[in-house]
Amino acid sequence: MGILSNIFHKIFPSTHPAVQPASTQAAPPASMQSAGAAPAAAPAKAAVPPPAAPMEQVDVEAILSGMPQSQNLNWRTSIVDLLKLLNLDSSLQSRKELASELDYKGDTGDSASMNIWLHRQVMNKLAANGGKVPADLKD
Repeated sequence: MGILSNIFHKIFPSTHPAVQPASTQAAPPASMQSAGAAPAAAPAKAAVPPPAAPMEQVDVEAILSGMPQSQNLNWRTSIVDLLKLLNLDSSLQSRKELASELDYKGDTGDSASMNIWLHRQVMNKLAANGGKVPADLKD
């Protein structure tokens, strides 16, 4: 499980689609996999999935602001404080792993720039996956 996934699991409820494992499609029955199988009389109509239900919106700001803090953490601007608030590893190595996971193209040696980028990307990802994130914290 990646670091972003860990963040999602800490913020979204367990029933939220953002934390559900990807569904896997079952392989066709063995009788249909063989090359010598007789063709069906009429081609089967492609199944049309039902319309997706609207994604449950989760108020990220309310959840993070309501979390107990053992110290004064500024999760709104600091990726380190956000990770600490979520009881996740906030070490430089962990943040470099998150940067890699999010396809960071900058210099990971410039931790200040990387941290600013990471915070913005995490907020964008939360918003893209059903999180209600304040507009000033995302692109």
